[in-house]
Amino acid sequence: MDIASLRAFLAVADAGSFSVAAERLFLTQPAVSKRIAALESELEARLFDRIGRTVSLTEAGRALQPRARTILVEIEDSVRAISNLSGEVHGTLRFATSHHIGLHRLPPALKTFTQQHPDVRLDIRFMDSEAACVAVEHGELELAIVTLPPDPSPNLALDPVWEDPLGIVVSREHPLSGKRITTLSALLEHPAILPATGTYTRQIAEQAFSKAGAVLDVALSTNYLETIRMLVSVGIGWSLLPLTMLDGQLKHIPVPALQLQRTLGVVTHRERTLSNAALALQSLLHRV
Repeated sequence: MDIASLRAFLAVADAGSFSVAAERLFLTQPAVSKRIAALESELEARLFDRIGRTVSLTEAGRALQPRARTILVEIEDSVRAISNLSGEVHGTLRFATSHHIGLHRLPPALKTFTQQHPDVRLDIRFMDSEAACVAVEHGELELAIVTLPPDPSPNLALDPVWEDPLGIVVSREHPLSGKRITTLSALLEHPAILPATGTYTRQIAEQAFSKAGAVLDVALSTNYLETIRMLVSVGIGWSLLPLTMLDGQLKHIPVPALQLQRTLGVVTHRERTLSNAALALQSLLHRV
């Protein structure tokens, strides 16, 4: 079974489009179609239903998808293990990070890493921490530098790098801004702006409020902390943000009933081999 055809199959399956898959593989659309046709011929089964511009997996395609992913992950893992024997740090390092970490934590480490290892090509994906952890678990990425999950999958290994204290923040014009200490009941009289449901930071908030016996009233939610900071700064509501994001427009309001903390770090797969490049970056993050 041709490896290139399996890669094309997974690209089309993930994208739901031959044209988008071709762009991701840096191939022409006819080249992708030819690889899929060859794979279908070899398996003697149709893998995709093509109705107009809609592309969907057939039953045979759905059966092949997880097996194809496993095959490619095992091949990549074997290539990394053999390449590591040379001791050289080179090749492509494919990893993900969240927008917040990419903006506020990674730049010094990336600058040092690229200076020390010029033969490594970085393939950085910016995505939500939750999606990044799923991609690592599926073998699509070597590692993720993200908010560590409160309840991780047993397949994932977590390496804490930064403690990231969280706090309740409001605008300078907010009614609570003049309070030195705020009670939980007083806070809940005002609308909240929080990260979207399902995000790790939202889970941390919900667990903290639940432990304090409170129910959150969320007026707005979004995945991007920078957007939340802007909404808070114009007085729309209070929020929970990393204290490193405080600026002249925001004020931290201590709420003694709440203990808020998250940890940022590296997520890898327990059963997969990391390349020398991935190991070098992971080690560097603890030193920079």
